[in-house]
Amino acid sequence: TQLTDIEKELRYYTSHFKSKVVFCNCDDPEESNFWVFFRDNFALLGLKKLISTHYEKGKRSYKMELTGARYEDGELKFDNFVKTPLKGDGDFRSEECIEILKEADIVVTNPPFSLFREFVAQLMEYKKKFLIIGNINAASYKEVFPLIRDNEIWMGASIHSGDREFRVPDDYPLNAAGYRVDENGVKFIRVKGVRWFTNM
Repeated sequence: TQLTDIEKELRYYTSHFKSKVVFCNCDDPEESNFWVFFRDNFALLGLKKLISTHYEKGKRSYKMELTGARYEDGELKFDNFVKTPLKGDGDFRSEECIEILKEADIVVTNPPFSLFREFVAQLMEYKKKFLIIGNINAASYKEVFPLIRDNEIWMGASIHSGDREFRVPDDYPLNAAGYRVDENGVKFIRVKGVRWFTNM
């Protein structure tokens, strides 16, 4: 997810994050712009803790935690980066990731679109506040539409056209209708019908 897209949406929610634990549970902190946004705005938002886990199929993954940031002589300094191995691959449905979810107040991420139903159901089951990216078609899912109808979740504020660019791994096949490779060889694809979904 592009940092500019995250910044454009998150500016509407700054008051929600003070003294909260934010969990980015589909994000490799070494790659994720969600992690970058919350790390760099930790002090400004007044976060209590930032946690990130990511999925690595068939391999043990890890979680990263940040528990402090401060300004010192006009420069942002970070305290207590803690990297901890997970027992499993970081699947958001795993028991250990659910235990981390229980600790969190707010989930902000770009979950796998193919697992969107399960992802939203889990957030609702554990009564979590969230801001996540999904396809507009998810609004018509039988598991999601009643939540929108009953005003339990709604669309975010910043994306209306729904055509957004996402960075993909180096080994990702470029067979999408819209894609590009930048001057550094980094691959991007364009995805149509993208929206933010939230209950904040």
